[in-house]
Amino acid sequence: QVQVVESGGGLVQAGGSLRVSCAASGDTDCIAAMDWYRQTPGKERELVATITSSGSTFYADSVKGRFTISRDNAKTTVYLRMSSLKPEDTAVYYCHVKGSREMTMATCYSFDSWGQGTQVTVSS
Repeated sequence: QVQVVESGGGLVQAGGSLRVSCAASGDTDCIAAMDWYRQTPGKERELVATITSSGSTFYADSVKGRFTISRDNAKTTVYLRMSSLKPEDTAVYYCHVKGSREMTMATCYSFDSWGQGTQVTVSS
């Protein structure tokens, strides 16, 4: 399994910037992709951005051009740089880690691990 810890959330004014981080530990050689989701009360969890083991990225239309997902050289920490923040970006941001048996290690297996989330609040 993989353990996931998010950090970096906080309060920021509209138009400002913030970077949240996600650190993974455990069977990190099996990680196929890392994602950022967000959720507000009463709404479904929404995929914000994805980065795969090969470096391919995906962004939701609502954040495209404003948010950037990146990864460190060890491929165990993923970052989400949020710029030009809007009040509607306010949410709990969750890191999701996907494992795959198709990775290089023979002992790899499929799994989905979630962090506890970090609160991002954007004031108007």
